Amino acid sequence: MKWQGKRRSSNVDDRRGQRSPRTGLGGFNPMLLGPLIKLLFSKTGLVIVGVFLVISFATGNNPLSILGQFFTGGSPQTESSVPYQGSEKENKLAAFSSTILANTEDVWNSLLSNYRNPTLVLFSGSVSSACGNASSATGPFYCPGDEKLYIDLSFFNDMERQLNAPGDFAQAYVIAHEVGHHIQKIMGITDEMNKLRGQVSKTEYNKYSVKLELQADFLAGVWAHHSQRMTQMMEAGDLEEALNAANAIGDDRLQKNSSGRVVPDSFTHGTSEQRMRWFKKGFDTGDISQGDTFSANSL
Repeated sequence: MKWQGKRRSSNVDDRRGQRSPRTGLGGFNPMLLGPLIKLLFSKTGLVIVGVFLVISFATGNNPLSILGQFFTGGSPQTESSVPYQGSEKENKLAAFSSTILANTEDVWNSLLSNYRNPTLVLFSGSVSSACGNASSATGPFYCPGDEKLYIDLSFFNDMERQLNAPGDFAQAYVIAHEVGHHIQKIMGITDEMNKLRGQVSKTEYNKYSVKLELQADFLAGVWAHHSQRMTQMMEAGDLEEALNAANAIGDDRLQKNSSGRVVPDSFTHGTSEQRMRWFKKGFDTGDISQGDTFSANSL
């Protein structure tokens, strides 16, 4: 891909090297609850608590965290002010991801009048989102609750080494697929899917999940179609890289590689053949109206 020197997106939240926020009451340690209650019901405690409430009001800090620090003699835990220093390869992947995100912004803003740009979150190891905490093992994902894409850049290394799906356009396909989920959120499709939870069996819900994922593949193909027309970034072999990636992450192939058997009722993303075919359809047509996987007679 000829992506170097292109515009990078400003909608990137780089959290690489950061620890996920601690859960609970603003960092308050529940083990301190007993001593804190005893303190609250003492005369001395009322004076101390009053002082801490004044401090918390003035500083905007959680009073429970301040009291916790009083008991432990510690200080607030904050992230290091030293900027994260990634490897040359990782920083290049970060720049690449930002450039691809910018390209998706240009394409989809030209195609959809109500498009709103999502944020791409780069993280290391684990991350907290509106959809809950996730680890790198989860893989790239889109959270409709905060309209953000989450990617640990090490996934691209896994694609190359473990899935045998190398190439920058294969990586671009992954980002474009998650942006496809963002478009589904904008169109209301994601909300309709959420209404089905608990109303249909797990097997039936999995079938809808496959339709959702294949549509995101189709939308990634639509992006590639229009991106090529607008920027001519694709080079010889790029399309094959994306199709190879789609093939590598099909449910049937992943299940066979991991357990030696295939269970179609448990599919949530579609077979390798389906994922390749729907991406290719989006790429060939560039027509959003042809991606209604939910009404398709066969996938």
